[in-house]
Amino acid sequence: ASAVLEGSKLKKGQAAPDFTLQDLDGKTWKLSELKGKKIVMIDFWAPWCGPCKGFAPVFESVSEKHPNVVFAKVNTDEEQELAGYFNIRSIPTLMAFREKVIVFQQAGALPAQALQQVVDKTLALDMKEVHEAVAKQQAEKQA
Repeated sequence: ASAVLEGSKLKKGQAAPDFTLQDLDGKTWKLSELKGKKIVMIDFWAPWCGPCKGFAPVFESVSEKHPNVVFAKVNTDEEQELAGYFNIRSIPTLMAFREKVIVFQQAGALPAQALQQVVDKTLALDMKEVHEAVAKQQAEKQA
């Protein structure tokens, strides 16, 4: 995964830059190409991380229930610039994007039921409200 890195560090509720990622099936995507996909779930992990290894099968099992959601993994050892851009300080960290907006970010391994709830809540979001909030936030930054 590589990234177009511009602007400031992002937090929940901010629009993300375009970047490339690889899903669990090995397919490569650009964030901007995922218009037909409602959600992108990203697991930031590292091979030496015990909790990351424990979370991997949970992430994969929930991904199998959601073919319209892109589940991707970012190895923070290999993608330090991308991890830094997203201000990843602990792993595993789960991020959910919907329409290029970060709508969820949490460090720590989640049990399957909690991950399923994150997916369900992200699918249920009113994105018109989310985009209005993002626009307001950006306008306040520029004022």
